[in-house]
Amino acid sequence: MSAWRVRRPGPMSSRPLEHVTAEVPQPAPGELLVAVRACGVCRTDLHVAEGDLPVHRHEVIPGHEVVAEVIQIGPGVGTENAAATTADGEFAVGDRVGIAWLRHTCGTCKYCRSGNENLCPESRYTGWDADGGYAEFATVPAAYAHHLPQGYSDTELAPLLCAGIIGYRALLRAELPPGGRLGIYGFGGSAHLTAQVALAQGAEVHVMTRGEKAKELALALGAASVQGAVDRPPVPLDSAILFAPVGDLVLPAMEALDRGGTLAVAGIHLSDIPPMNYQRHLFQERQLRSVASNTRADAREFLAFAGTHRLEVTSPEYPLGKADQALADLSAGRISGAAVLVV
Repeated sequence: MSAWRVRRPGPMSSRPLEHVTAEVPQPAPGELLVAVRACGVCRTDLHVAEGDLPVHRHEVIPGHEVVAEVIQIGPGVGTENAAATTADGEFAVGDRVGIAWLRHTCGTCKYCRSGNENLCPESRYTGWDADGGYAEFATVPAAYAHHLPQGYSDTELAPLLCAGIIGYRALLRAELPPGGRLGIYGFGGSAHLTAQVALAQGAEVHVMTRGEKAKELALALGAASVQGAVDRPPVPLDSAILFAPVGDLVLPAMEALDRGGTLAVAGIHLSDIPPMNYQRHLFQERQLRSVASNTRADAREFLAFAGTHRLEVTSPEYPLGKADQALADLSAGRISGAAVLVV
């Protein structure tokens, strides 16, 4: 099969990805073998390729926003032609299925037992600990595969599987009150979906971003205001989400919060945060919170929301053979929305 592997993590200018011919994987017990139809290009893939995240699997195939077709059900979940029963329902050969970032948790630790499986110390991730969707075929543990909402194309669905899910988790962590004012810092793949969820819930959304195309997209989707990345929004914010992996933006975001406001940092990687001034940035019970992956319950809730609220997904397409170009364009800020590899 055709696939991309991270041979030498480093800047995209050093060409860390290599296009290879690999063996089609075989499903282990409890897994599904799928034929990849589309795979989103996530900033986390960029962090894996460039070495911002430590290597978990040598020469890993990145990609964790995978829309695929089930072609084989592995041992332990039924025969090839039988349905596989999972926490998300049943899967059968021929079904369209989604593969997301979270791939494994232990199920027995205090975090798993309390509904916080995203904090499981034994958690494993697609495209980091195991090969992902920058390939023609992939495997996924059946218990971590997702049913997908109707009414979307494969390329529209792909970004929902991480950009959408993690944005939904970040919105929960930001504790936006009903009808509140939400600030969004950075306006890429995840942010443009999260803004639509917040707007559908009755929020007033203010966007801070540097790209002109991103500003245009934010206004088109219904943002109340759009300004530069470090500019102050026109009103105090009840909540904010930082999507850009830039620690310098934490300070203006915290300063823009109203009393009791919360900033959620959505990324898995963030550059260093400069020193804070207690009075300007934290006093009056402002909160700074991180976001660590998501639970399967988050994914099911968000995908159900997408099934009842039509989201406009901006997803420029690249053929699988140009995955390196897609990541380079993401790194350079040339992508508006969420790019998708088409197989």
